[in-house]
Amino acid sequence: MSVAGLKKQFHKASQLFSEKISGAEGTKLDEDFLEMERKIEVTNKSVFELLSRTTEYLQPNPASRARLNMLNTVSKIRGQVKTTGYPQTEGLLGDCMLRYGHELGDQSVFGCALADMGEAMRQMADVKDSLDINVKQNFIDPLQNLQDKDLREITHHLKKLEGRRLDFDYKKKRQGKIADEEIRQAVEKFEESRELAERSMFNFLENDVEQVSQLAALVEAARAYHRQSSDILEELRGQLQKRISMASRRPKRDFKPKSIRSSLDTVDRQHNGLSYRSSVKPSGTGPEVLDQPCCRSLYDFEPENEGELGFKEGAIIILTNRIDDNWYEGMIHGESGFFPVSYVDVLVPLP
Repeated sequence: MSVAGLKKQFHKASQLFSEKISGAEGTKLDEDFLEMERKIEVTNKSVFELLSRTTEYLQPNPASRARLNMLNTVSKIRGQVKTTGYPQTEGLLGDCMLRYGHELGDQSVFGCALADMGEAMRQMADVKDSLDINVKQNFIDPLQNLQDKDLREITHHLKKLEGRRLDFDYKKKRQGKIADEEIRQAVEKFEESRELAERSMFNFLENDVEQVSQLAALVEAARAYHRQSSDILEELRGQLQKRISMASRRPKRDFKPKSIRSSLDTVDRQHNGLSYRSSVKPSGTGPEVLDQPCCRSLYDFEPENEGELGFKEGAIIILTNRIDDNWYEGMIHGESGFFPVSYVDVLVPLP
């Protein structure tokens, strides 16, 4: 910094010290300017909080938000183009219902109803994903652009104006000790900054129809989401009513207990005859077959980042979710986390 620059910084600091400590009065700006400045400050604060609150509205689970940010950061570091989407609760519930509905089978009315509702929940998750994209493109991104460009530019003008005011007030109070030419230049720069700041604030506040349009886009996105969700739930309600009606008309079956003695007689006859078959599965003859999605690790995996799941070669890991083409989410020994797809061999795939 040049000597003149250092001198100017000293003048500003000296004037600010006089105003804060000694109670000296600086140049007052007119009421219209101060009111515009107040509105800009409120707008700046509102945009900052709206961005945060809208993200919470779309992604209410703070743990999932943090995990999503971590995974997307890891993907960017590794050069992966595909980013991870927020795990919609409707989709997680739908996957659970579909899995158990399929396990119960087509002969179970409850199983079929679970499958119907699981599919509806998956559709609602897709609708929620569309809401996320719509709100981000038409509300969050424009607000972020407003904060990064227009409001930042106004803040820059106001900050520069305050610096030039302090320099002007310092020189004005020392008139006679400071050359008139320096005071004249300080006045011109102060007036120039005031005009720039005032014009930028005026133009911004006069064009607030853009901000209202962005709010309207948020409302429209929410309306579309709730309308589509209502249609999905209405169709599901009709399907469940049909299931109830079919179950009510189904003929009742009588329970017929099987005699243990007759079962033993059958075993004796088969043993004394040509064949023998036991319905009891021998225990301890091989590894247990799991009845839920799982995989076996091919190598040791040591976690390098927070949220990753470590394991040894040959470990059986319960699969809970597939994050993307390169990462699974799973659980072992009561701990859950993420691990690479290439490190495991899937035994029972995810539904």
